[in-house]
Amino acid sequence: MMKNSIGILVACAAIVCVCKTTFAADQVADQAAVEKAIQSYTVAFNAGDAKSLAAHWSPDAIYINPLTGNQVEGRVAIAKEFELNLSQMKGVKLVVNVESIRFISPGVAVENGIAKMVSADGKAEESIYTAIHVKRDGKWLLDRVTEEDVPVILSHYEQLKELEWMIGSWVDADDESRIETTCQWTRNKNFITRSFTASVQDRIDLTGMQVIGWDESAKQIRSWVFDSDGGFAEGRWVKKGNRWYVTVTGTLHDGGKATSVNVISYVDDNQFKWQSVSRTIDGELLPNIDEVIVVRAPSAK
Repeated sequence: MMKNSIGILVACAAIVCVCKTTFAADQVADQAAVEKAIQSYTVAFNAGDAKSLAAHWSPDAIYINPLTGNQVEGRVAIAKEFELNLSQMKGVKLVVNVESIRFISPGVAVENGIAKMVSADGKAEESIYTAIHVKRDGKWLLDRVTEEDVPVILSHYEQLKELEWMIGSWVDADDESRIETTCQWTRNKNFITRSFTASVQDRIDLTGMQVIGWDESAKQIRSWVFDSDGGFAEGRWVKKGNRWYVTVTGTLHDGGKATSVNVISYVDDNQFKWQSVSRTIDGELLPNIDEVIVVRAPSAK
């Protein structure tokens, strides 16, 4: 009895293996057929051929008109919807970027991608789509299509990209002190963060964080800095040539008011100069901080 059971299991395993191999081999041809159907669909749309478009759908397919939200079933009704769509979209061309085609069974494939509708004046509207293809009588046809707008990523990268050279780690050091700074983009590149550590003879003396962003209301780059002593400050950035002048007003940990103008001079992607002038605390003028050269830290291996 045990031997018979083992024989049955082996036979079943062999059948499953053969089925998987056959399915994989068939996918190559089916993948090519689905890709060809997608190309044909795009050509029909750009030719304004509503009847040919409807022929790409299965007989009992359900189509939702993206312009009106109207839902129809069957090729005849789908053809009428396409006629309505195409009459309202004169000169519009369809561009399809297929990102993936997955076969969830021998007769069902899922297509994901981005569809772009390009008007006659070159303006484009994009949507993310999922299309379900079914195999009927050896032919791959559309059964369902769902679309959603491509998410709009709001970013002030264009206003901040002139500071992109700052991204990375930097060092300003001499025999007694060392200042290390690391700059990073935040998500969507709306802000740049600068973390810093100041050490004196191997003892950390001060740490802090600066956030650099774009103020849309003032149309200006601004920054905010917070240090480990409890002080904080705000800066307004103005560019002149290869220099950034950052006018800073801050509050010290003891409540004192400080001001300065920090000058950042771009040299190249691996070094810049920094100095601080017009420094005051509670209205009393302080000596300037001489210009120093800050270099990019070697990449960690």
